Amino acid sequence: MHQALTLLNGLSPAQFMADYWQKKPLLIRGAMPGFEGLLSPSELAGLACEAEVPARLIQFDPERMQQGEGWQVRQGPFDDEDFTSLPERHWTLLVQGVNHVLPEAQALLSQFNFVPNARLDDVMVSYAPAGGGVGPHIDSYDVFLLQGAGHRRWRISQQTDLRLIADAPLRILSHFECEQEWVLAPGDMLYLPPNVAHWGIAEDDDCMTYSIGFRSPAARELAIEFLEACRQESMPDELYRDPGLQPVQDAAAIDAQMVNNVAEMLRRLPWQPEQLGPFLAKYFSEPKAYVMFSPNRKLGAEKFLQRAQQSGLAMDLQTQMLHWQGQYFINGEAVNLPAAAGDLLNKLANQRVLTALDCQTAAIQALLPWLHGVYLAGYLHFPD
Repeated sequence: MHQALTLLNGLSPAQFMADYWQKKPLLIRGAMPGFEGLLSPSELAGLACEAEVPARLIQFDPERMQQGEGWQVRQGPFDDEDFTSLPERHWTLLVQGVNHVLPEAQALLSQFNFVPNARLDDVMVSYAPAGGGVGPHIDSYDVFLLQGAGHRRWRISQQTDLRLIADAPLRILSHFECEQEWVLAPGDMLYLPPNVAHWGIAEDDDCMTYSIGFRSPAARELAIEFLEACRQESMPDELYRDPGLQPVQDAAAIDAQMVNNVAEMLRRLPWQPEQLGPFLAKYFSEPKAYVMFSPNRKLGAEKFLQRAQQSGLAMDLQTQMLHWQGQYFINGEAVNLPAAAGDLLNKLANQRVLTALDCQTAAIQALLPWLHGVYLAGYLHFPD
């Protein structure tokens, strides 16, 4: 069976999007046959000790789960002592952005490329001993929960009661009513749209789940970022004007004319798609705050090309590249290159690599100065 059909329970991507995406959950048995995970527990713990990898340790007291003080959250990076001091039960390790440090996790993320890359977020891996979990909660994003080693029991509910436990360091639902329940084995997967309450509980020790999450920025966040982009780039430095102002009787009042004047100023914001498209491409390709790129060793342009023609080029695992109507953006930066380079740029954006043969074509010359520059910045590398 075609890989996408297996991944989606026999559905084509179009059928899945029409019937399930952001609409209702889908349980997929054997989504990835033979999948046991990408990391061992010790390897995951090792990642959690790295400063550039976001990680959390969550502990709870089963006798006080309905009380805020019954939950404890610690942020990484951790060390060996943090793990040796943990109890046998009732804790979970969460490691985010695993696709930024593990090529296999980036390959896993790419299997979901029937969703726009701008929506793809990251791969988070959770580890828990039997009974471990993070409690009943909701997420504001779409997520595929792929089971690796061990088994996890998932309970879900489409309840409207979203009250939270007061003073808890996590957003734990104070009242959860299970409507459906499954135990996922290695290779099984559960898709959940936003705001479906769910509770995952490890059934046995060394339970590891891979969460493939998708970004769903809030309207307020997008508005704030867009206005900031307007301030920096395209909003005219226009002063408020009211040359027709008449004397007022109530100086403390905001009058209708002032409201209309400001409304007219705001109407001149660049709301049209030709302005919003580049903003979204920059916004969604911008690296997360914790991402750091390591510059590559200095290599002259000629030697760089020779090496690329021998081995090809690959994006850094942390690099994101998007495009809007022929204009490309990499890690929040606009790429201004000749249209003749479009096919190679599109291949790099979608496949994350340029082969040695790609780097031997005539079109590579138009890209060479830019490729060399982003290589030096650490956005691209020679494949291992």
